[in-house]
Amino acid sequence: MTNYIGKPDYQHDSRPCLGVLLTNLGTPDAPTTQAVRKYLAEFLSDPRVIEVPRPLWWLILHGIILRLRPRRSAHGYRKVWTDEGAPLLSWTNKQAMAILNELALRLPGPVKIEPAMRYGNPSIRSGLERLRDAGAERILVLPLYPQYSATTTASTFDAITRVLKTWRWLPELRMVTHYHDNENYILALTESIRDYWQINGQAEKLLFSFHGIPEHYFAAGDPYHCECHKTARLVAEALQLKPEQWMVCFQSRFGPRAWLKPYTDEVLKQLPHEGIKHVNILCPGFPADCLETLEEIDIRYRELFLESGGEKFDYIPALNDQPRHIEALTKLIIQHCQGWPEASPEWELADYEAKIKRREKLYNHLKQDNSNKN
Repeated sequence: MTNYIGKPDYQHDSRPCLGVLLTNLGTPDAPTTQAVRKYLAEFLSDPRVIEVPRPLWWLILHGIILRLRPRRSAHGYRKVWTDEGAPLLSWTNKQAMAILNELALRLPGPVKIEPAMRYGNPSIRSGLERLRDAGAERILVLPLYPQYSATTTASTFDAITRVLKTWRWLPELRMVTHYHDNENYILALTESIRDYWQINGQAEKLLFSFHGIPEHYFAAGDPYHCECHKTARLVAEALQLKPEQWMVCFQSRFGPRAWLKPYTDEVLKQLPHEGIKHVNILCPGFPADCLETLEEIDIRYRELFLESGGEKFDYIPALNDQPRHIEALTKLIIQHCQGWPEASPEWELADYEAKIKRREKLYNHLKQDNSNKN
């Protein structure tokens, strides 16, 4: 018989743990047209991503986009695919393992971490179920989106609630909604740039390229644009850059409507005509390298800049599993777990086991009372 947390083999003296769900956007299962079509169908069907009336969008998506885009995107994925699979998933797995090692050293109580993708695999459903099976009675969700947007963070929340509304027993739940100005995240970005400059030299211009969103999302109140600019400003201030030495731009636009400006590709075409021949480009909204950084930025936009008269193009890699990044994410998790038993310095196994025995005794007592009444 399945018990109150949905596990047939559950015991009331089972030892619970703190669960961390580390999420990112997602990736197809393979760099093939068929796999990419499946992935894009899930991604572009999300009403948080595309705010168009559903019947009209269904016709556009299935009648045009999914007939044309998957083959082109699959070609891009093949350029960056590795022996470990999709770079985004590979880096997220490495980040999860590194964070778990740090949490195991810093938290008094037991902790379990699971990586999950908003679209594709491993799914958010499977990640939550693995945490439940591990005995996680408290779950912290950390979407790897430093800057909040309804298209990313809120969509992750939607997916989580769709899963949890099917569970009879719900864990305590917390969610990090953004960390765009977190001092440790800013420090990790700043030191990453400094390290790169020390080896490769500083360019005439540092571009902060963020993934774009439609302008009307921003006009409707999405704070993403403001948070991107704040991240860039804080890093530029830490590097003591002059205004003319850096700028913010936006990449990956999709469809005919206006997106956040300036567009990264148009900036890169224009800069050589302004005398800027050497650029550094960083993507602070991507904590892990992926299709948008490796193929769009470091391949296509590199070619665009050089063909437009540029002479040197340097992409500064994402933070990935750099120690400073893992330190920042670990501290962020610990900060948001404050007040939970596993994060408490007063955690003591003996005291916990006593509580378990009291709970088991109470449960058996209630069970016997119900049996007598029947």
